[in-house]
Amino acid sequence: DEAEIPPTRTKSPTVAELQYALISARPYEMTSDDVLFEVFATRNEIAADKRTEAREAFFAKDQACLRSSPLGKRYGWGIHHDADGRVALVAVGSDDYRALALTPR
Repeated sequence: DEAEIPPTRTKSPTVAELQYALISARPYEMTSDDVLFEVFATRNEIAADKRTEAREAFFAKDQACLRSSPLGKRYGWGIHHDADGRVALVAVGSDDYRALALTPR
């Protein structure tokens, strides 16, 4: 019914926590692929100088998209894509969420 921020874990951040931090800090700056890879790279401690080749390898095989993210499935966040494919979070039950849900595609 309402969005909640994923709880912070002390040991290592969860996928939801990392995705939330990235998207909420930079709305409409990253694509869903950027978010997915950045979370993967962070969790796997991939050095900055290795990320280009790691990204190519990451997307060489099928990956789940943000529709399967715990942000939407568990924490009540809608993920809105702009015309350029960049993403932002929209809280379920908010006025913005209702307006976007009623907007024809």
